[in-house]
Amino acid sequence: MFVRRTAAVAVAALVLAGAAACSGDDGSAGQAPLTAGSSNPRDLRGVCPDPVVIQTDWHPESEYGALYQLVGPDYVVDKEKFTVTGPLVIGEVDTGVRVQVRVGGPAIGFQQVSQQIYLDKGITLGQISTDEAIRYSSTQPTLAVVSPMEVSPFMIMWDPDTYPEFNTITDIGQTDTKVLYYEGDTYMEYLTGAGILRASQVDGGYDGSPATFVAARGKVAQAGFATSEPYIYAKELPDWNKPVEIALVGDTGYPVYPQSLAIRADEKERLAPCLRKLVPIVQQAQLDFIDKPEETNRLVLELVQKYNTDWQYSPGLADFAIRQMKSLGIVDNGPNRTLGDFDMTRVQQVIDITTPIFRAQKTKVRDGVLPEHLVTNEFIDPSLGLAAR
Repeated sequence: MFVRRTAAVAVAALVLAGAAACSGDDGSAGQAPLTAGSSNPRDLRGVCPDPVVIQTDWHPESEYGALYQLVGPDYVVDKEKFTVTGPLVIGEVDTGVRVQVRVGGPAIGFQQVSQQIYLDKGITLGQISTDEAIRYSSTQPTLAVVSPMEVSPFMIMWDPDTYPEFNTITDIGQTDTKVLYYEGDTYMEYLTGAGILRASQVDGGYDGSPATFVAARGKVAQAGFATSEPYIYAKELPDWNKPVEIALVGDTGYPVYPQSLAIRADEKERLAPCLRKLVPIVQQAQLDFIDKPEETNRLVLELVQKYNTDWQYSPGLADFAIRQMKSLGIVDNGPNRTLGDFDMTRVQQVIDITTPIFRAQKTKVRDGVLPEHLVTNEFIDPSLGLAAR
């Protein structure tokens, strides 16, 4: 069994194959000017591309529920291209255009979404986290327009029986405990650079398999996702079959917005009429999904089955992801009453943290990059947010 991994490694042959497979032969690649359309906020005809193409960074899962919530009835699944296309709906309202949600990760050769959306100009929006946007701010600049998730699910986990004294990632760093992670994850550079973990204790050889953790009988810590591994290890991994404890990477002071929806930065003016209507629809879709996820989770599970890859996703895991997103504030309003918007101070913190890391790696970051180069609240409806809980 392999659990979820990030798109840290590009495989050139698969990238080219994925780009070809997802090219806009369905009419999605056109760049024609968009018109004003009607005054109805849920009528996207004439203002949005048809289909609106959304590139995800991984297989279908509940964390992407807001995107699959948009897919209406009579959808078409392409098992070869790993796409689902259907009417773009909000609630029971058909917006008049279609939406296509594409699989990322291995389906695009583990290409970063920032790169993929420049390879395929038919993509309207891509899932891009703040640190990734900074990394590619000079070469493939993107502008995030809405963040369905407030907090990153990145975490470090450990066996509480072996390490009952651990409560935080800082506690792990006070020991020599080995920490397994995916080579290339920027947050690990932050954790070691800030002295939270020791460079000598981290091991970038983790490949998504639980084998090392299980073989070590829990005498290592391991990176992963708060919305998946805790359930998998406790419920779906017979060789382990007991709880693990976790601590979120974000709690250490690494406040990225995870998998925000972003456009190519130079297309803001062209897409603005669409985004004024579409972004509030995405906000509402996330609210609807978190409130009643059952139907969309069924679609997610159906897609996993139909795509028939090595990716495994169970109803129990889908339900667990929802509970975790609620209880850990992964989906939340943040410091205000609005879901999906960006705190510019927080984005600046990520710039300050990651720019030296990327430059040390000889990655060219945009000179003088500012939060407004990476994110915008221009299209956000501030009235849309989770009710007080």
